Amino acid sequence: MASRDDIKFLSNPNIGDKRKKYCRFRKYGIKYIDYKDEQFLMQFVNEQGKLLPRRITGNSLKYQRKVATAVKRARHLAMLPYVTDNLK
Repeated sequence: MASRDDIKFLSNPNIGDKRKKYCRFRKYGIKYIDYKDEQFLMQFVNEQGKLLPRRITGNSLKYQRKVATAVKRARHLAMLPYVTDNLK
């Protein structure tokens, strides 16, 4: 019988496997989100400059609100752009 390594799949066999989302702020004990750290805030913004929702980032509600506030402050101080085409 053929082993799993010998079988060629037409599609990815790991499609049904979902990883558990977690809040990185609770996991690593981050209490304060710095609005002056634009590289960190870029992780929560898509290519058009929009905030990524909780269901994609996995943040809890408390920290998603803090991220949104930090991004808005950084935009106000011109550290992050409001709108762009190729941000990343």
